[in-house]
Amino acid sequence: MSLDEKIGQMTQAERGSVTATDLTTYRLGSILSGGGSAPSPNTAASWADMYDSFQRAALATPLGIPMIYGVDAVHGHNNVVGATIFPHNIGLGATRDPALVQQIGQAVAEEVSGTGVDWDFAPCLCVARNDRWGRTYESFGETPDIPSDMTTLITGLQGATLGGPTSVLATAKHYVGDGGTTGGDDQGNTELTEAELRAIHLPPFQAAVQRGVGSVMISYSSWNGVKMHGNQYLITTVLKGELGFSGFVVSDWNGIDQIDGSSGFTAAEVTTAINAGIDMVMVPTAWKTFISTLRAEVQNGHVPLSRIDDANRRILTKKFELGLFERPYTDRSWTPTVGSAAHRALARQAVRESQVLLKNANGVLPLARDNNKIFVAGKNADNIGNQSGGWTISWQGSSGAITPGTTILQGIRAAVGPTTTVTYNQRGTGIDRSYRAAIALVGETPYAEGQGDRTGSMSLDREDLRTIATLRNAGVPVIVVLVSGRPMDIATELPKWDALLASWLPGTEGDGVADVLFGAAAPTGALPMTWMNSVSQQPINAGDGQVPLFPQGYGLTY
Repeated sequence: MSLDEKIGQMTQAERGSVTATDLTTYRLGSILSGGGSAPSPNTAASWADMYDSFQRAALATPLGIPMIYGVDAVHGHNNVVGATIFPHNIGLGATRDPALVQQIGQAVAEEVSGTGVDWDFAPCLCVARNDRWGRTYESFGETPDIPSDMTTLITGLQGATLGGPTSVLATAKHYVGDGGTTGGDDQGNTELTEAELRAIHLPPFQAAVQRGVGSVMISYSSWNGVKMHGNQYLITTVLKGELGFSGFVVSDWNGIDQIDGSSGFTAAEVTTAINAGIDMVMVPTAWKTFISTLRAEVQNGHVPLSRIDDANRRILTKKFELGLFERPYTDRSWTPTVGSAAHRALARQAVRESQVLLKNANGVLPLARDNNKIFVAGKNADNIGNQSGGWTISWQGSSGAITPGTTILQGIRAAVGPTTTVTYNQRGTGIDRSYRAAIALVGETPYAEGQGDRTGSMSLDREDLRTIATLRNAGVPVIVVLVSGRPMDIATELPKWDALLASWLPGTEGDGVADVLFGAAAPTGALPMTWMNSVSQQPINAGDGQVPLFPQGYGLTY
């Protein structure tokens, strides 16, 4: 391989900033779709066509090395309209069911394979220590045991060994300490001793390496003021050396650009990142500059050729193990699995198992399916976008009918018998004493990293509080179903509620929530996070001596 071919393998460009011709000319090793970056029309078949056209261009190079295509399929193949959207990780953490999570990994791998894509930037193995952090819902739990247990997702995605018909390369992210920043500040500074970092944030990565995870993505965050993207000790000495990680390390989106704190990456940043042990660099748009910069840095001796060769060995080994050289194109026999009935049934099971019952005064739940009169209200009752959260069709997610699925209201209507009346009004208008129960579906609306950080209040908004008050004023038992990506500050409101069910962000299969409300399944979920008594307690975690509203592991059943 020439130096240009080697540097090409280490370069990952965004699909919107690269043409098929570029792929051939620059020998690019990888392409990604950023959150919400999709071909038009956004269908599984159109993804497969796009993938194959890029792959044809990669194979037209003299060495014919296939490219590897990466996506954030973090709760299902969530960039693709019509894909099955599973609960976000916080809900999967509540299931305490690693075998279920492995099945989900397998299902996601089938849907991803059906679009050609070979590489998934999942699972997030972050240990979220402060619920103010906007990525809290991407964490399986606040203590390292739960994310470690849920590394079964890796086995589901990759298969027992790479190279199976639906093997998709998994990514343990974000290495390391992304969930431990001061104030829960996204991409912030994790201020811990090395012993604390190793005890809290390292174990899930250790478990991932033991499971043979193919790639590890570096965190934007810093450890005691040093950017992770430039931390040779943690990337090379600890991850590759001590933990024995033999896959390849990828940067986060423009992550090398943040090492010196000013915009636009420099030669020094490129050298620092590559010498720290980053093997593939996600440079979505400025990939040509990256290539010329790295070439110059190798030629002037700042980056040793041995480091370039090591990166290439790691990347090419995974491409060989995945079988990309033998089977470079989409296997379209898997395309019909995208959003299939079987996968939606699995997602519904995951939703059921993720529900955490936190209060059930006078046994108001489960609701009777027959001869009942139920009022449903709230902004999250009939909204696929809201119940799916961020990283759904677009990066930050959005409200509304953004992809096919079953809203929680539709699930409730389908669960009841013909003798039961279900009335819905988003604000609660029209409720009276004749109803036997009222269900308020309230909580958060979609967000992802950055926009999801909450520096102030973590309470329900005015609209939610008004809706609940309207239902309460009718003198009917009120069941609050909280659709949110984290615990919320509700202790002062809770005495006025008859029941509280934490539904997290269930995804497209809202009938799983109805299964629990009507007793088709008993709630078995357990809190993966400590539930604050008040926002002033943040950060609050198991074992820190603070008195919570509900401890980690809490969950009632019928």
